[in-house]
Amino acid sequence: MRVVIQRVKKASVAIENKVVGKIDNGLCILVGFTDKDNESDIDYLVKKIINLRIFNDEQGIMNKSILDAKGSILSISQFTLYADTKKGNRPSYIKAMKGESATLLYDVFNQKLKEYVEVQTGIFGADMLVSIENDGPVTIIIDSKGEGTQKCYE
Repeated sequence: MRVVIQRVKKASVAIENKVVGKIDNGLCILVGFTDKDNESDIDYLVKKIINLRIFNDEQGIMNKSILDAKGSILSISQFTLYADTKKGNRPSYIKAMKGESATLLYDVFNQKLKEYVEVQTGIFGADMLVSIENDGPVTIIIDSKGEGTQKCYE
């Protein structure tokens, strides 16, 4: 499971010109799944996300979590996080989990996040327009298996 976490001043997602999810002050999370993923990957990343200290404290130091900052999350499914670009110029998405299974894990992921913070979402598999006002900018990539975040130069 792989997430791209962006600290945002605001973020929204629209489908066919209709806003379906919108937040102020929080995290926009792009999330992708692979066939190796299961609920333990979700538990690991939910714990990491809610405790990640990337919000500024009173001294302007990133020392607060989303819980401390009382922020919200906009969660967007994104299978392209598992794009394989090693051969040729057309990415392969063979490592991405197939839709039905990925939808189930995506729903579990969002439900577990909702135990801690407000969560807005896009619609799984839809053609979405995501608007992000990145704050900082702060962007962090976490892979539950440590893949793809190292050796990107090879």
